[in-house]
Amino acid sequence: MNWSDRLHAAIPGGAHTYSRGDDQYPSNAPPILSHGRGAYVHDADGRRFLDYGMGLRAVTLGYADERVNAAAIDAIARGNNLTRPSLLELEAAERLLALFPWAGMVKFAKNGSTVTTAAVKLARAYTGRTHVAVPAGQPFFTYDDWFIGSTPMDRGIPAEHKALTLKFEYNDIASLERLFAEHPGRIACVMLEPATAVAPCGGGCTDLLAPCRCTDRRANFLHRVKALCAEHGAVFVLDEMITGFRWDLHGAMKVYGIEPDLATFGKGMANGFALAALAGRREIMELGGIRDQGAERVFLISTTHGSEMSAFGAFIRTVDVYRSEDVTGHLWRYGRRLIEGLNALAAEAGVAGHFEAHGFGCSPYYTARDADGRVSMPFRTLWAQEMVRGGVLMPWVALSLAHGDAELDLTLTAARKAFAVYAAALQDGVESHLVGPPVKPVFRKYN
Repeated sequence: MNWSDRLHAAIPGGAHTYSRGDDQYPSNAPPILSHGRGAYVHDADGRRFLDYGMGLRAVTLGYADERVNAAAIDAIARGNNLTRPSLLELEAAERLLALFPWAGMVKFAKNGSTVTTAAVKLARAYTGRTHVAVPAGQPFFTYDDWFIGSTPMDRGIPAEHKALTLKFEYNDIASLERLFAEHPGRIACVMLEPATAVAPCGGGCTDLLAPCRCTDRRANFLHRVKALCAEHGAVFVLDEMITGFRWDLHGAMKVYGIEPDLATFGKGMANGFALAALAGRREIMELGGIRDQGAERVFLISTTHGSEMSAFGAFIRTVDVYRSEDVTGHLWRYGRRLIEGLNALAAEAGVAGHFEAHGFGCSPYYTARDADGRVSMPFRTLWAQEMVRGGVLMPWVALSLAHGDAELDLTLTAARKAFAVYAAALQDGVESHLVGPPVKPVFRKYN
């Protein structure tokens, strides 16, 4: 039995995250990994790959960073999980609140889905309302019913749950205004990522390769959403799961000059250790407290392993490294060079109209198109397949401090060869160059 068969025999989907599954990678990608160090991962056969997946974007310093590991090991030696709150737990909470002084309180958990759902629960308790509004184009907020019920993978979710999640268009304030008009007094919160592939600057920010320097905040979509929430009594929630600790140590909210009512964090905050956070205004967060005598209680987040000290130690040391080494500055600079390098090579190979690297400098992405100019999963798979041949695992582009000059050179060397195959496939068909099936969307109704 091969690795893939063994994984699928033991684990539904073959992995504990759908984006790690076989259907998300070209057939020549390593099916299983043994370890990672710096910007590289190794498979079970000892092959080494330069990695741009970086633990689903959770690793921003590099795999097995010795400073972070040492802090986690020191925390483990203290007992790791104690009966009452730990000193390290308090230090981590105060450290996060110092990063986000608008927030009065924080609650930790082990994964992002837990804290985004907790944010929805708090908003519903605070407002007494039921509905949640999220952008249609932002792909994931949680595996819980309130969100997954709004995707094509809604099997097993009651219809009444699905009806409570509403969709609007990012950067289209009129689409959100319509939701408030159609559901008066029923929207508890609006949750959105501050930015994904585009900026919320209303056309005022033309350079996505550098942090936003727009001065007209009135035109910023996030500020308009916040004002609309305030007008209608809804809670304004920023999901900084990806943007936090990547756009800036203080989140994309600092880049765009905005303060939410609630915010969620996770990827990047502890360099791959299991830690997520819900932070927010004290009057909302205190609904999950126990000191307000006679108040109706909200069962917010209560997890045995939410107090695991190894993750707190990793988080505190990660923040220290961010401050001493300008981690986010490095991500922006490396990403700019990568985007410019890939696009130059695409032009050199004559495929610039069919492949483009773009996005924010700190979080690039790439788009693959077929001979007719249509976005193409087969061509995206072909590109990833040829990069694997060149020793580069690039299912998406997540950068880390460990990506340096040598890694950029390796990437561009592999890309030059990949573009040659891409150009050939545009001429004689992608199917003759693929060694397996194309990558499939995660959110699809049927296998």
